Amino acid sequence: MIRLHHVAQARSFRILWLMEEMDLEFEIARRSFFDKSLRAPEYLAISPAGRVPALEIDGRVIYESGAITEYLCATRGMFGRAQGDADWVDWLEWLHFAETVGQHLANLTQHHIALREAWMRSATVMQLEAKRLEKALEVVEAGLGAHDWLLPSGFSAVDCAVGYGAMIARRFVSFERLPRVAGWLGRCEGRKAFGRAAVRDGPPEIYRQDFYPVPDA
Repeated sequence: MIRLHHVAQARSFRILWLMEEMDLEFEIARRSFFDKSLRAPEYLAISPAGRVPALEIDGRVIYESGAITEYLCATRGMFGRAQGDADWVDWLEWLHFAETVGQHLANLTQHHIALREAWMRSATVMQLEAKRLEKALEVVEAGLGAHDWLLPSGFSAVDCAVGYGAMIARRFVSFERLPRVAGWLGRCEGRKAFGRAAVRDGPPEIYRQDFYPVPDA
């Protein structure tokens, strides 16, 4: 049995969605950022950094979402691009660009949500990170070009990886100047596998507002 260690709305959703696209059978071990379960010794034995995702599969554990994505695509033969394929380098680029988006999301999440008291936060950092996130999304906007998915050859795992980032980014950045991103995200959310993943994601764990405005510096 494949087991995904998952926190609702966290980066582990990338893997939850991808496995639904692959129509794999798997179970979810639900975790929380707010009950210290990610720091429990038994979980640290699975994921040494105490983060999600962690995937128990094929007799071992993988705990980096990019590595999990590559492993699933290679071993299940779906939604990747092989070396030598015309889209292989772009597939790799987008897979790792998901972490560029993710680092800005993490900083904004830290400031808006994890730092509960106003005196702990920096309005300047929040403004900078929102602008950096918008700039990263502009790369996606330009990359989409005239095609429906990130790669001209069609939907792939990188749409899951970057798509999760865009889904969360919508809570921090207006998509008014990002029409291609908005349309692509709509297509992502319209996929049957995305719908199944959204149901299995669970109740909101992190983001309880539709939008988190940038405060005045």
